[in-house]
Amino acid sequence: MTNKSILILAGGGPAPGINTVISSVSKIFLRDGYRVIGLHDGYKNLFVENPSTVDIDFEIADGILGRGGSMLRMSRYKPSDLEFKTDFFVKNNVKLLVTIGGDDTASTANRIAKYLVEKKFPIQNIHVPKTIDNDLPLPDGMPTFGYQSAKEEGVRIGRTIYEDARSSGNWFVISAMGREAGHLAFGIGTACHFPMIVIPEMFNKTKLTLDKITKLIISAIVKRKILGVNYGVAIVSEGVFHFMNDEDIESSGIQFTYDEHGHPELGNVSKAHIYNLLLQIKLKQLGINVKSRPVEMGYELRCLVPAAYDLQYCSYLGIGVKKLFDQGLTGCVVTANTNGEIAPLYLKDVEDKHGKVRTRMVNMNAHESKMVFFDSIQYLTPDDVKAAKKYLKDPEEYVFQTILEWDA
Repeated sequence: MTNKSILILAGGGPAPGINTVISSVSKIFLRDGYRVIGLHDGYKNLFVENPSTVDIDFEIADGILGRGGSMLRMSRYKPSDLEFKTDFFVKNNVKLLVTIGGDDTASTANRIAKYLVEKKFPIQNIHVPKTIDNDLPLPDGMPTFGYQSAKEEGVRIGRTIYEDARSSGNWFVISAMGREAGHLAFGIGTACHFPMIVIPEMFNKTKLTLDKITKLIISAIVKRKILGVNYGVAIVSEGVFHFMNDEDIESSGIQFTYDEHGHPELGNVSKAHIYNLLLQIKLKQLGINVKSRPVEMGYELRCLVPAAYDLQYCSYLGIGVKKLFDQGLTGCVVTANTNGEIAPLYLKDVEDKHGKVRTRMVNMNAHESKMVFFDSIQYLTPDDVKAAKKYLKDPEEYVFQTILEWDA
């Protein structure tokens, strides 16, 4: 029988810290005599005849510790149950499948683990939660790895953009990644003191539309004009599109390509371009002469060299995989708190009635949210209506609370 081994794969998109996890997992299992196999192309490559793999030794593991990106090519591929085979696991005497990714990657790993049990070749499966969106429901508000590094770089870019706005007397509209939740836009916008932050969670009492997003940005622009400030930055989470149907999106007038199901392919269009174009159209209709420019903030954040926070955090997670493995645990997510205490999180405990992992959204009732939306960002209030008539025919429509239907 081949020496016992573990298999590591990464699914979804890149995030700072993947290589740190791979390095940490590899080093601690190599120490105990395991062969460490890295699989390229995620699940797409797992059940093929000759999968592309790499044996990870100490030198490789040590060399990738602080690198950005992923040494293992990634894939979003989801295999069907009919594709499952035991061949690779049996041939290589795999005792543990380590998956790095979001909820989709974890769910697929669980399906594979159940299949292997049925085939009487049970192996353990431990998942490491990764996403710069910070939207997996980890306990005690723990971040997903990659988020802190992405936020730090986003703030660096954001402060540079803000200086450009100040220097040129313009406005910028930034789109920040976020599949559903607005954590990244909220974190960057708060740290940069942007006058307007727009996240999907704000629309908790009204329907989310592109027109309301535009009005929120104009509310900030006019508020600043009243204050004698003719520049600024608005940041909008791309997660807002998750809460719109195809008709809402198509009504924007933006030209889209369409997928095989007839849905607009949002990935082919700059979200910042959409927000900014709609803003410029509305400003011209209102006769407000303000220049604005779009900035996309997404792919620039995914393959960063991890910040110190994630280097330490991902080291804890990697070592934590071995701790949970030694306890005989399987089908769980590894978590680590700020003290390095390791605990399992079972997907069954955080899934909805359809079996989908619940998304962790920004809590609008949290103290930090209330501070930002009531004391930090800038917008028109009922007290500004009289002064705003200089710029707007119907300023009441641009009052922040009115747009969101919040209580005054």
